[in-house]
Amino acid sequence: MTTVIYTVEPGDTLWGIAQFFGVTVNDIARYNGLAFPDRIYPGQRLRIPLERSSVPQWYAVRPGDTLYSIAKNFGITVNDILSRNNLDDPNVIYPGSMLRLRD
Repeated sequence: MTTVIYTVEPGDTLWGIAQFFGVTVNDIARYNGLAFPDRIYPGQRLRIPLERSSVPQWYAVRPGDTLYSIAKNFGITVNDILSRNNLDDPNVIYPGSMLRLRD
């Protein structure tokens, strides 16, 4: 099982996060010891338990992201991201860009 770290953004809900990652609200709540799953807050870091095949196909780059941090969070390699996105320079990504993480 792969674990990814997700940082809660303003407007996020546990249901929406669960839908994005293809897991259940109960999985996230249980894995993070959340007694009240409807109470999450921006900046909170949640561990998301995933099967490797559950890595999302696309990822929207956020400010502060690096290819290394994205790869580490999803249990893939920087080279995987570079090749799937025809990127030459691993140091140049832009917030708002969509990256393909899996085929």
